[in-house]
Amino acid sequence: MNDDDTGIGPVTVVVCNYEGREHLGPCLDAVGALRGEVAEVLLVDNASTDGSVEFVREVYPHVRVLARSSNDGPAAARNEGLLEASTRWVLALDNDALVAPDSLQKLASAAATDPDAVLVQPRSVFDHDPERVHYDGGAFHYAGLIALRNFYRPRAEACGEGVVEVDCAVSVALLCDRERLVELGGWDAAYFILFEDLDLSWRARVRGWKILSVEDALVRHRHGTAGVSFRDGPRYPERRAFYHARNRWRFLAKSFSARTLFFAAPGLALYEAAGLCFALVEGNGGAWLRGKRAFLRQAREARGARDSLAVDRRLGDGALLVGGPLTLTPAVAAGGARRAAAVLLEGALRLWWVVARVLISGRPRA
Repeated sequence: MNDDDTGIGPVTVVVCNYEGREHLGPCLDAVGALRGEVAEVLLVDNASTDGSVEFVREVYPHVRVLARSSNDGPAAARNEGLLEASTRWVLALDNDALVAPDSLQKLASAAATDPDAVLVQPRSVFDHDPERVHYDGGAFHYAGLIALRNFYRPRAEACGEGVVEVDCAVSVALLCDRERLVELGGWDAAYFILFEDLDLSWRARVRGWKILSVEDALVRHRHGTAGVSFRDGPRYPERRAFYHARNRWRFLAKSFSARTLFFAAPGLALYEAAGLCFALVEGNGGAWLRGKRAFLRQAREARGARDSLAVDRRLGDGALLVGGPLTLTPAVAAGGARRAAAVLLEGALRLWWVVARVLISGRPRA
């Protein structure tokens, strides 16, 4: 690792892993090639059984391994990495993230020039198609989703240059201000997986802290999480249907005011009906229902978290929420009927937002 100054001092790299033995070699090799001052590399392993820990201890002895006794999801692993890090800034990586050699320096430079920045992300591209954007930050859709920027768009056509302020970060690779994230409570481990980065972004933004996307800092994103990630089909994973059904409601209950939920209700109900129809078509109706039941067991705790969040608010819901776009993986909207349904759903959600945004805040936002 090159020890060139990053502009923010030394950085701890935290790699979150579960059953990712196939990814760890390329991931850690990429970390080793980073230019910038890396104080330490930590691997936080969620009780993998595929030999991940043994592999890293043998092949990468400089990496400090934190072997957890159970798999509590990536949020819990990232939080442990934050607490174990000795530096203020932490580069949190999923095990299937391959960072470009100059990415740390670019992320750090952006962080150093903006004291309000708490999360700084690179542009994520597909490992198998690096000229196409996967994740590039986004905004908060009032339906309880991320309205992603440049999703699946060719890099040559992607909007944004240099350092761009965004409202949502995606946790493939994130440079994090450890002190302020610990103050926030870190990632909410109750999500387990899915929506935890949306939730973290919301809690940071309502405090008035900034999230930056550095468009020319790149990370190549490999396969994703087996059994949860969904890109090309053919079938939407049952586990993803469960977590989406549960966690979206958790995010809504934790984050939006009662006023927002009331005036957004027609759009929320429409999206809910569409989500149920999609789950039934995919054979995931049971998973969808189990997700809703699981949320109800969390509902009181989620509402308590919303009350706590209100104490430190600097930005209201109306200052952050948008009505589109509705971001869908191409495979979800594949085929004429599905594509038409997606277009109609997005149009209806946008139409209701024209009314709801005024009722929520009185100030229109696109």
